[in-house]
Parts: sequence; C-alpha cells; structure tokens
Amino acid sequence: MSIPAGMLLETYGQKRLLVAAFLLTTLGSLMVFLIPQFTVFLISLFTIGTGMAVLQVVINPLLRHAGGEENFSFNSVLAQLVFGGASFVAPLVYSYLVSRGEGGIAETAPDWLSLINSENFGWVKLYGIFALLSGCMLIYVASQKLPELELNKDEQIGSWSLIQGLLKKRLVWAYFLGIFAYVGAEQGISFWMSSFLVEYHQIDPETQGASTVANFWGLMTLGGVLGLVLLKIKESQWVLKVFTAMTILALAIGLYGSTTLALWTLPMAGFFMAVMYPIIISLGLNSIKEHHGSFAGILVSGIMGGALIQVLIGFLSDQWGLQAGMSFNFLLLLYILSIAFWAKPLIKNKRK
Repeated sequence: MSIPAGMLLETYGQKRLLVAAFLLTTLGSLMVFLIPQFTVFLISLFTIGTGMAVLQVVINPLLRHAGGEENFSFNSVLAQLVFGGASFVAPLVYSYLVSRGEGGIAETAPDWLSLINSENFGWVKLYGIFALLSGCMLIYVASQKLPELELNKDEQIGSWSLIQGLLKKRLVWAYFLGIFAYVGAEQGISFWMSSFLVEYHQIDPETQGASTVANFWGLMTLGGVLGLVLLKIKESQWVLKVFTAMTILALAIGLYGSTTLALWTLPMAGFFMAVMYPIIISLGLNSIKEHHGSFAGILVSGIMGGALIQVLIGFLSDQWGLQAGMSFNFLLLLYILSIAFWAKPLIKNKRK
C-alpha cells in the first residue's frame, strides 16, 4: 500500500491522509474488539496495516522537509525512540490484561463483554486500547490546522513509469533490500524470542517471556538515545557499522548461550538495532539527487520483509528447529552491515 499511498498524498494532501490513516487503524482495532473472530481478525490486520503504511509514507517526507536533509538521520532516530517506547509498554500491558482474566468462556455467554473478560480472550482488550489511542489521534489531527506542505518535484511519487524506471536501478534495490532485511530481522528476533525461550529454556511466555520481549523494545529506545548522541559526532555509516556488528554478537550469544545469557543478550539486540531503520532510510534518500518521494514509497514497501521473513523462519524451524530458523537473521544482519561499507550518500549527516 505504500506506493499507492504516496500517489494519494499528492492528490489529497497530508492532513486528509493522516485522518484517513488513523480512521483505518481505529476501525480495524474496533473490529477485533467488538467481533473477536478469526476472519474478522484477518481483515482487521490488513486494515490496520494499511493505515500504518499510509502514516509512514506521509510522515517520512514531512520529517525530512521539516528538519532539513542534514538532520534527517538524527530526527529519524529521535522518532524511533517513540516507536521503541510504545513497543516496550505494549507487551507489559498485554501480560497485565491476560493475567487478569476471570475464568474460562461461559458456554451460554450472550454478549461480547463476557467474552473479552474471559481468560482465553484477555488479549482482545488490547485492541480496545488500540482503538482508543487511534481515535484520540484521529480527533486531534482532524482538529488541527496543519499547513499544506507542497512537495518538491523530487519528493513526489510520480507516475508508474517513474516507479518502474527507479526499479531498474541497482541502488534502489540495494536500499529496498536493506529495509526488507532490517524489518525482517527486527521481527525475526522479537517475534520468535518468546517461543525460543519457551522451547529451549522453559520460560513462561505470558510473564517472563513477555517481559523479555518488552525489554527488547525498551532497550531499543535506550539504543536510540545513544544513537542520537553518536550521530552528532560520527558519520551515520560508522554508527551503522558498529551497532550492526554488536547486534550480530548479541544474537549469537542469545541463541547459543545459557538461559541467563539468552535473557540478557536477546533483548540487547534491540538496543543495537535501534539506529538501523532510520539510518538506512536516510542513507538511501540522501544517495540520489531526485525523485525522493518515489524512492521513499519503494523503501517503505520494504517493510513487507517483516511478514515474509517470518514465514521463512517458520519453515526453517519446522525442518531443523527454531534455533536454526532464527539463525537466518545473521544473513539479514550481514547484508545491513554491508550497507555501512558501500553506502556513498551525497549529503552526510550534520555533525558538531
């Protein structure tokens, strides 16, 4: 949905798309909250995902335009702090809601309130919180008088022929694969972490397992703070190189070390991954002279790696075990590490 969203941005402007995006996430969350059924859940996930894709397409050019190209890496990492903070809170809220379930599902329960208050459906309450937060943002954005941002020619998505032209360039594919690899590795570690701890270390997934996942995102927030400091004194390629190498080390110890080491080092991978997404985005956009809007749409499409890589890890895990399946993340991280060596941005991040 990222490239179509970019085209809609040029036609309807950022405020209308922001409102539409939060409306989609609100409706998608309400669907699950009110009708917690499998089919509805699938539709809801697509609806929420569409809203998220639209938000990213709208926000990235705004951030680059508002803060200046030379500050884009810094501001992107700053935005990542918000993402990491919310991701840290979410598993803790989930664990709290599940732990407060009140018995099993009554066979004759006539209404959805008794269903979501049950032990087996405590997670549904989380979607009520999602709906509330998205609804508040919807009202807030709709009430604001946002200035209409006129995208420069090089920030516009352009026609399908322009997209096709960009897709013929190796550099575009190289950075697209960078985002694909990053989101795939991020989810490939955080998504499977709890299952890995259950299978290899017998950790309860709804308590200590959920806390470990929360620590992954919490440490990602802290890693973003360190990244902000380093980006003011070091080039973004250097920061990416060091943080990626440390991620590989943390993941290796977590997958092949003891229980205690796994509980510490797997979340530490989140700390070092904090800077990857914003730096790859900024390196990519700052590596071409024009058509940044179209390029941004292609880059954001790379978040599909978060879905496709999980299928691959699941397949590998079925064949050789989850430890081997999660080891696929090393290949993704090595590709990201390579970006730090071959990237040649036209505009480098501003340093003091």
